Amino acid sequence: MKIKYIISTIFLVLTAVKGNAQKVSEAKGDIYYLQYAYVDAIATYEKVAVKGYKDQKMFQRLGNAYYFNGELIKAVKWFDALFEMNTEQELEYYYRYSQCLKAIGDYTKADKILESFNKKISTDRRGMLFADNKNYLEQIKANSGRFEIADAGINSKQADYGSAFLNNKLVFASARDTGGIARKTFKWTNKPFSNLYAAELQADGTVGKPERFEKKINSKFNESTPVFTKDGKTMYFTRNNFLDGKRGKDDQKITLLKLYKAELVRDKWINVRELPFNSNQYSTAHPMLSIDEKKLYFASDMPGTLGQSDLYSVSINSDGSYGKPQNLGPSINTEGRETFPFISKENELFFASDGRPGLGGLDIFVCGINNDGTFTVVQNVGEPINSKLDDFGLIINSENKTGFFSSNREGGEGDDDIYRFAKTKKLLCGQVLKVTVIDLETGKILDNAKVTLLDDEFKIISEAITGTDGAYKFNVDCGKTYYVKAAKENYETEEISVLIKTITGVTSLEIPLEKRIKQITIGTDLAKTLDIPIIYFDLDKFFIRKESAIELEKILTVMQQYPKMKIDVRSHTDSRQTAKYNMALSDRRAKSTIQWLIKNGIASNRLKGKGYGESQLLNHCSDSVSCDEAEHQLNRRSEFIIVSIE
Repeated sequence: MKIKYIISTIFLVLTAVKGNAQKVSEAKGDIYYLQYAYVDAIATYEKVAVKGYKDQKMFQRLGNAYYFNGELIKAVKWFDALFEMNTEQELEYYYRYSQCLKAIGDYTKADKILESFNKKISTDRRGMLFADNKNYLEQIKANSGRFEIADAGINSKQADYGSAFLNNKLVFASARDTGGIARKTFKWTNKPFSNLYAAELQADGTVGKPERFEKKINSKFNESTPVFTKDGKTMYFTRNNFLDGKRGKDDQKITLLKLYKAELVRDKWINVRELPFNSNQYSTAHPMLSIDEKKLYFASDMPGTLGQSDLYSVSINSDGSYGKPQNLGPSINTEGRETFPFISKENELFFASDGRPGLGGLDIFVCGINNDGTFTVVQNVGEPINSKLDDFGLIINSENKTGFFSSNREGGEGDDDIYRFAKTKKLLCGQVLKVTVIDLETGKILDNAKVTLLDDEFKIISEAITGTDGAYKFNVDCGKTYYVKAAKENYETEEISVLIKTITGVTSLEIPLEKRIKQITIGTDLAKTLDIPIIYFDLDKFFIRKESAIELEKILTVMQQYPKMKIDVRSHTDSRQTAKYNMALSDRRAKSTIQWLIKNGIASNRLKGKGYGESQLLNHCSDSVSCDEAEHQLNRRSEFIIVSIE
């Protein structure tokens, strides 16, 4: 059942009907497509395509129809044809194409398509996450192998998915046909709607025979993804917009998803009512309770959603009322789909997403929830939970480390299937931050330097002193940003940010410190010692500019501090203009600099200098050599060489 796709954004563009047979057939496919009848649309479009007819809009919709039905492998053929016909497509087609390529295992081509996607829109978080995690397959591999999985033993030829624990039972959604009264079909897939079923959890980890859940809960439309309070007396669940025999529709006459609540009274689920933040105009789905049951998590495409569907939370007040839904924000949500939240007893948030680097389709991710409501780094749970296709709806019993998840991977019984798993080890990402402090000028290691580790809000986490190797190692969290401050007597304090890797290992950080008091001797260039940049002059001029005078004040101060110091002022140009011109210009600039120092109180017998033009270039940028401005700038410099000091 493709209920997991209902809250996805779909681009719907009407196509005009033209007079030839192909266009008539294509237009019929368009009607099905715009009614979300994707199976009928596929059948109609493919009858046209098999005759050799090519149309960009038709290829887009064929790809979309398979994509939104979770059949990513079949979508590849039509996205291939689309991009072969025209490589310039709307941005979302690049992303869908890359997801489908992953479904057939072509990660190299998928990554190339993602690179194109990222070049076209640098602000999309999906592209940014890919750009920041080019080695995502390596990271997923490092996280893999922590689960043993098996078929849950309750799957049918139809869709089975979205499970929840209720005491010693597993409650799940299924579109299985149990015979008897004819059932309506979901035009999205031309398959039956899903109802809730329950099955006993056996001591050996297997699951008993499924039976239909409470009649008051199941309707003639979709029900799925329930969650129950710890006392088993309240349930929240997803259903199409249908209550008390009335079917609700949005402005496009589409019946979306809503969240409902029911109560257990005398062993019967009654008092079914929708939650107050539902709307006919958007979907809310897949509820999950926080550990203290004071907050409800869910997925929605309500106004304010960052992507096609986002995760939200809403407070449940003591009087039974609800607060205002809050988007979980960009640390969790992307421009893609985030859905199927689950909170473990360890306060971990598991969810499915196709907006983060993964193996293909929806992957399952996990992060911790901090006491202040923020989240730790999001990590892909790896194989075998995740596959090349859609994986979602993970739930886990934290006591025995067993659980269930849903997937439409190849080799299953039906469209979506439920798998059981046993967790064999934790998702461990151990990182050490090795900080080494060195002298900026000499590169030598600095022992006995104080290093301070701060979090991303500049709160001190730890302080230490470097050893004889100039280093200290901090234990840090994977994927987090830290700030490290290094300080040592007679050196300037330096602070640097560092992003920790998301795979086990060591992150190295070298912090160079600049001496606060610098030794000067004969031959020292005061320009380098005092970190004086170019002494700027106007083009082809030799008059001292205001900003240059500020830098010369530093030279003046040192010469006043050392009254017997004598310096040689040397002026250099780049190679542009003739050698003769540059020699004369640089000489006038050297003399202009000397005159400024004399004017400000330095005796003339302490100063000498001349221009060297382009005769002492620092790099390859001589005449007729192509260089950029930064390379030429290296050669335009002033030197203040100490020739004597007593």
